[in-house]
Amino acid sequence: MSKATSVLFGIEEEFDVVSVERLDPGQVQIIIEMRSAVAPCPACGVFTSRVKDRPVRRVRDLPASGQQTKLWWRKRRLLCVEALCPRRSFTQESVAIRPRGRVTERLRAKVAEAIAAGNRAVSEVAGEYGVSWPTAHRALIAAAARWLPEPTPARRLGIDETRFGSVRWILDGVTWKRSDPWLTSFVDCSRDGPGSLLGLSPGRTGGCVREWLAEQTAAFRDTVELVVIDPSAPYAAGIRAALPKARIAVDKWHLVALANTMITQVRQRVTRDLLGRRGTVADPVWVNRRLLLTGAEHLSTKQWKRLHDMLDSCDPTKEIGAAWGVKERLRLLLGEREPSKIRWRLADFYDAAIHAAMPETTRLAQTIQTWWPAILIALTEDVTNARTEGFNRIIKQTKRVGCGYRNLANYQRRILSHIAVTRPRRSAA
Repeated sequence: MSKATSVLFGIEEEFDVVSVERLDPGQVQIIIEMRSAVAPCPACGVFTSRVKDRPVRRVRDLPASGQQTKLWWRKRRLLCVEALCPRRSFTQESVAIRPRGRVTERLRAKVAEAIAAGNRAVSEVAGEYGVSWPTAHRALIAAAARWLPEPTPARRLGIDETRFGSVRWILDGVTWKRSDPWLTSFVDCSRDGPGSLLGLSPGRTGGCVREWLAEQTAAFRDTVELVVIDPSAPYAAGIRAALPKARIAVDKWHLVALANTMITQVRQRVTRDLLGRRGTVADPVWVNRRLLLTGAEHLSTKQWKRLHDMLDSCDPTKEIGAAWGVKERLRLLLGEREPSKIRWRLADFYDAAIHAAMPETTRLAQTIQTWWPAILIALTEDVTNARTEGFNRIIKQTKRVGCGYRNLANYQRRILSHIAVTRPRRSAA
């Protein structure tokens, strides 16, 4: 046939199309053979063109022009002309189809990309392209090995955790042990880089942080200058052990979350003390609970009036209002950048917490005092863990699509592959 037919099917580099036959309105049968009739013997290297046999093998390939293809490869089994060669015959080999393979390499690559890029189930993609689940899964594993290079050094490292599986109780001999699987992610948070997911480690302890960092090169560890984390003592201990020269910064968003938790606890305690029950829709404090968690600068005039009326008429203890004031002073503190203003805001926050004289506000003030060196670094360096939280969102989406994973290796591979395909400039995983 015309060589243009080989170009049409994208096989012109190695193959010629012998014939094309339509089997039905949506399927065509294609018979191909290798363009070169000469090949070297794998044992002795002597070139030969003597044909012993021409077997035909069915090979799975990509659709062509919106049609399913039934591809047959007419192979040449050649005779070795070297008399002393122990191998008398051999078949031609192709780059596009691996030895003894029944699937083209471009189909394997397409299947792997469809699974990773679309974050789709392996069974769904395998059914679409007419291959088995093991074939599609092996294609993803092979592609992931190419997509995922070694982590590149980063000046700023973000660390955070996501849940891998649900809590389960496992019988270990005569005792039950609680299984609470987590996954720690390591992200490049450098200001001058696009950001990338560097790696994943099972667990959320200081030990998993030390183990992952120990697996990296000395150059990688020496490059890290700043590590951004949640207020987690195990993470901080692991970082100090593995990166003694790196500074630790605490993400500001989690501190605001602690303040919001504090005000919620105060509201619930006051409601139980006054009413002897939890809040309901009949209680203005419960109805307007979200106003207590909203930043003061984001409240409209109408919302300000509702908040003021609720605190004035429904809070005789004035404890909820005091807790709200402590929360807002912490937010003002976390919004400062200049050292002089930071010191003033910190003193104002501690003063409000002392005058509130509640266990919840005291506990929050103690947390701020404990983590203050790391908080001060976060304020002066203006760093957050936002990139890490963004990758955590992708990790959770991957888990939801898979309806959960039981194999941790498959879970990590799917996460890293999806990010490598969808964010190619940020694929240093």
